Amino acid sequence: MRAVLGIALAVTVAELAGFSLTASITGGLAALLALFTVTDATVRRQAATTALLPLAGFPVLALATLLHDHTLLRDGAFLLVVLCGVYARRWGPRGHALGIFAFMNFFSTQFLHAVPGQLPELYAAVGIALAAAGAVRFALWPIERRTPPPAAPAPLPGTGLARITTRQAVQATAACAVALGIGQVLSEDRWYWAVGTTWWIFVNTVSRGETLVRGFRRFLGTLIGIAVGMVVAIPLHGAPLPTALLVAVCVFGIFYTAPLSYSWMMLAVTVMAGLLYGLLGVLDPALLVLRLEETVVGAVCAALAVLLILPVTTHAINDAWIQRALRAVHAATAASERRLAGDEGADPSPHVAELDLLLGRVRLSVAPLVHPLSPFRERKARARRVLALLDECAAEVRGLAAVAADPDASHDARLAAACWRVETAVEGLTSPGAPEAAPVRQAAEPEATAHPAPAALGHVSGLERLLAALDEPLRAPPGSLLVRS
Repeated sequence: MRAVLGIALAVTVAELAGFSLTASITGGLAALLALFTVTDATVRRQAATTALLPLAGFPVLALATLLHDHTLLRDGAFLLVVLCGVYARRWGPRGHALGIFAFMNFFSTQFLHAVPGQLPELYAAVGIALAAAGAVRFALWPIERRTPPPAAPAPLPGTGLARITTRQAVQATAACAVALGIGQVLSEDRWYWAVGTTWWIFVNTVSRGETLVRGFRRFLGTLIGIAVGMVVAIPLHGAPLPTALLVAVCVFGIFYTAPLSYSWMMLAVTVMAGLLYGLLGVLDPALLVLRLEETVVGAVCAALAVLLILPVTTHAINDAWIQRALRAVHAATAASERRLAGDEGADPSPHVAELDLLLGRVRLSVAPLVHPLSPFRERKARARRVLALLDECAAEVRGLAAVAADPDASHDARLAAACWRVETAVEGLTSPGAPEAAPVRQAAEPEATAHPAPAALGHVSGLERLLAALDEPLRAPPGSLLVRS
């Protein structure tokens, strides 16, 4: 609802200012991007990123309009924007948002056929849109101040071509180059949909498995969205009021479904694009069919790029995120033990929060293996088992942290030994060539005592059992390895 309000305000102000339809749509898209892509961990950083968006968007907007009629220069500039936009993701959420904003300013210029003479009002519309989006986000409806979003996990390490963002920049640029060429064969005027498809498939993916699944979901959502557009958008013939209302519904759908289903989000995006084409007076069934064809081209180009050019295997990504999650388990356990031993400075809560974030990233990276269409049943079963065991580990860690936060909780002499065994188990699971985890009979059956084992020891013993259970799926032979892709 906040997104609908922010975008509606941006478009309304642009219309009241007497801007052209092209400028109003450009402003609406700018507001949508500002509200959708700016995901910094704090409100202060979100505001700073929003303020920096024009620095990324305005030069690209000018470049795209000036080169609109110079095909070779325009194509080369577009690919350079793709390369820089993907590479910027190495600087975290801010680089990610600025890269997307730069790309979409070039893309929207092609979509709207903007010309240099429109630059002043385009700049004004984007500036107004960002101000409107910022006012709604940070003043009228400051959701983050009540429930601050957690920081995203730090990117996986690496340098040069070992860095994920560098590989993705090369992959995306190559894929977009091929998509651009084929798109221009399909249509000299609407070729950019193929490039846009390829670009967005690479957003928020890392491994080739994630990219392939996202490509399929984009095609599925676009296909259904075109069918809906045939029924909804075409009969309207661009009528302003019903079109505006349906665009607002699509905006709501985009933001509501984005964290739930990429296919549903693409359905909303596709219907919205059809409605905007209706406003521009160029919508017909052939245009929607062309959109589907170029979506297929973009998805295939992205798939070939991640399979053939500097591939990032699902195995490597899954392994890296699972190891980080396991280390967070150990860090939270160790901090809880120190807190129970009397160290007031020890706080397990940051490690628990980090673990929750890392588990979310593990689920995302393992998603290709547990996808309903995955043909690898054994690997799917192993992936689900690992996810279930890690979730149980997180539950034990939360329970242990809760006990540690109780000022009346006591420290048991056996707790330090149990935490040491957890550390040993994690080391065995995360170190290459480490021996298999030791049996955990002592952890499962604590030594006899006249008093019940404290709650903290029960949680740590549970962690030992779960870590031992993780040993089998994480050490599967190469032929049936959990995260093999």
